[in-house]
Amino acid sequence: MSELIRWSAAELAERLTAGDVSSVEAVRAHVDRIAEVDPDVHAFLHVAGDAALARAEQIDRQRADGAELGPLAGVPIAIKDVLCTKDMPSTAASRILEGWIPPYDATPVARLRAAGLVPLGKTNMDEFAMGSSTEHSAYGPTRNPWDLTRIPGGSGGGSAAAVAAFEAPVALGSDTGGSIRQPAAVTGSVGVKPTYGGVSRFGAIALASSLDQVGPVSRAVLDAALIHDVIGGHDPLDATSIPDAWPSMAAAAREGAASGSLAGVRVGVVRQLNGDGFQAGVRQRFAEALERMAAAGAEVVEVEAPNFEHAISAYYLILPAEASSNLAKYDSVRFGLRVEQAGSTTEQMMARSREAGFGPEVKRRIILGTYALSAGYYDAYYGSAQQVRTLVQRDFDAAFEQVDVLVSPSTPTTAFPLGQKVDDPMAMYLNDVTTIPANLAGVPGMGLPIGLAPEDGLPVGLQIMAPARQDARLYRVGAVVEALLEAEWGGPLLAQAPQLGGTRSPLQFAATPGTAPAAGTGTEPDGGTR
Repeated sequence: MSELIRWSAAELAERLTAGDVSSVEAVRAHVDRIAEVDPDVHAFLHVAGDAALARAEQIDRQRADGAELGPLAGVPIAIKDVLCTKDMPSTAASRILEGWIPPYDATPVARLRAAGLVPLGKTNMDEFAMGSSTEHSAYGPTRNPWDLTRIPGGSGGGSAAAVAAFEAPVALGSDTGGSIRQPAAVTGSVGVKPTYGGVSRFGAIALASSLDQVGPVSRAVLDAALIHDVIGGHDPLDATSIPDAWPSMAAAAREGAASGSLAGVRVGVVRQLNGDGFQAGVRQRFAEALERMAAAGAEVVEVEAPNFEHAISAYYLILPAEASSNLAKYDSVRFGLRVEQAGSTTEQMMARSREAGFGPEVKRRIILGTYALSAGYYDAYYGSAQQVRTLVQRDFDAAFEQVDVLVSPSTPTTAFPLGQKVDDPMAMYLNDVTTIPANLAGVPGMGLPIGLAPEDGLPVGLQIMAPARQDARLYRVGAVVEALLEAEWGGPLLAQAPQLGGTRSPLQFAATPGTAPAAGTGTEPDGGTR
């Protein structure tokens, strides 16, 4: 494994600027890594190796000529397939969009390109972002780099797995009910859902327009902040974009890491997001994280948010309703898959195309959403769900009058085995129980690793939530927590991971000297293959 792929995006950017390494070398190392491990992981649906190398060569020439470049120029990045890219297929992991290349870039992608980042390709996901395991992709599941028999989370499991497997230093994802934070938790990476409207949704293939938000995935809080600074800000092409002037997220992350202190910070533990049904190891690591935060000066208090218990029910009415409206455009007439048959009507062609193009989970949610919006049921279902959403928002408002941030486990469990829940929709939906409230309220949330569960040696995540528009607070607090943990571990969780070989995974992780994270990993301490 090339030493280069172990560097964080921030470190890689510094070395590119200093001339210690070229963008071509950085991109080639990651393209080689993808070729090496992605047949097992399946994080990517499309790899743009030649185009990425050509762009890297261009950036190297510009740097040699003394051109003024962005701080991340030459850094490679992976992009979730839900974002439109004018030079790569954008399918949302669905057969109905197979091979479709948009005529434009999504705004976050356009901003990445303008800043000089180099897209490596498009990552796998649950079809139209409907799922929590990336098993609902029309092109096959992604596997968790920690254990190839386990799920990498969803819907953005491809982006999280690419980062965790060292195939990309950073990635873009989208979060409708936890699709950035939940995959981050189960892969040991960092994922951020910005304030709704803080990052443009223009060019993001819509699932639920009042819930979707684009955000970064990385191996470090600072890396996520650097990407957030690039993609964030007002976009006149997005009617829901907030016209605020945003502070630097990277500056907030650096401030937190430098201080190492949470003195004066009030941390609220949401009682409703840490109850029955949570894995023992998840609760143990969460309790230990709270102890570390208190030792760093934080005041930790329990907070009541009674309507959070109803959030998941409201979410699974609002999301399908909006999805049924958004997916109505896939009619086989204007674009997308078309299944024709001689003598058939347009309606028959549309029905056959949708039958062939949509997977079972997409069909399930379209049917549910259409029913919830139908005459006679709208007020009883969709209308009532929106009222519950207002109550959830009020719970957040009340909580943030008492505390600065709210915390919970990112997920109730660690990564579960592939196939375990794919045929049980209710069990699958409950994976997002802790992350959904933030989407309903539009507040920002961060997921970051806090160790490995003792019973299975798999990553556990901490979720931090802040008031709307206070994304910088997330990065400041998250960077402190990360610094405290890395001081104990001797480096990032992923960089500390020993060889996950033999029955666990054939992937060579980037082991570094230091004290391993506290957990029984079931792997060889010297990094050898079993």
